[in-house]
Amino acid sequence: MEFSQLEAFLEAASRGSFRRAADALYLSQPSVSARVQTLEDEVGVILFHRTARGVRLTDMGRTFLPFAMRSMETLRRGREVLESVRQTSAGILNMATARVIGTYVLPETLHKFHQLHPEANLHIKVGGSSDVLQMVVDEEVQVGLARFMHHPDVDALHLYDEEAVLVVHPEHQFAKTRVAAMSQVAQEPLIVYDPGDPGSSYFQFINRVCRDAGVSAKIEMNLDSVEAAKNMVELGLGVSFLPRSGVRRELDSGTLTSIALAEVPPVMLPTYVLLRRGQQHGPTVVEFLKLLQCIYNVNIPMPDSEHSEAN
Repeated sequence: MEFSQLEAFLEAASRGSFRRAADALYLSQPSVSARVQTLEDEVGVILFHRTARGVRLTDMGRTFLPFAMRSMETLRRGREVLESVRQTSAGILNMATARVIGTYVLPETLHKFHQLHPEANLHIKVGGSSDVLQMVVDEEVQVGLARFMHHPDVDALHLYDEEAVLVVHPEHQFAKTRVAAMSQVAQEPLIVYDPGDPGSSYFQFINRVCRDAGVSAKIEMNLDSVEAAKNMVELGLGVSFLPRSGVRRELDSGTLTSIALAEVPPVMLPTYVLLRRGQQHGPTVVEFLKLLQCIYNVNIPMPDSEHSEAN
């Protein structure tokens, strides 16, 4: 049973004529007749008496009429609600971000976006990279920003690589030469962060660097944030590998010192934008992706938009 069939039935019942119903619906009379006939075939009863002067409802047609009217009214209200939600959500950007990205990188990007689109409403959720991935999979958010997380239903589009630097107190012995071997680092109390996301690329890179150097890290503190780890290092309680974006101010002010690793290439944490495959997006999301594309000079295939679908 289709909307067009109910529409033809109600118009014919109201106007007493397939011809007048066709005129009201901007259709041909045969089209209206065919739709009513198909409806009658589906419900298994004759709904109209056909006469030379027009049509009138049968007893079965009068029985069916209030149900058809309620169905059409429900569909009409549903369309109105959908249109209202579409207009409201068109200017909303729902996104999730990993904690480090959300704290040190995203604010500047959102500031630029707000300057370009001051009418947009920004809804941001923060969590571990695995949390961000799950929110994208569950369609709780439209866009995710996280370290690389693989999922068959999600497109992970590379944005940039974040360097993880070894930082120490300015009076630490490593600060004299500004370089250290991983065998030396392994002897120092190591401070790490983000214990709630052990599968994250941060922990993977620590394990990989230590494994490649044939050493085991001596983790003394496992803290819940980069800020907590920085504070401990600034107090001289250990050393830490931290994302450069999170320690830029401290390195500039001299409260922390970065140390190069001897015979070890720079350690990079890849950052990705996560999009649910097959999901349509409004113009606000598309504009945000365009901004990311411009800032990081990368090619982001634009997803289908609701506007293009409508056109």
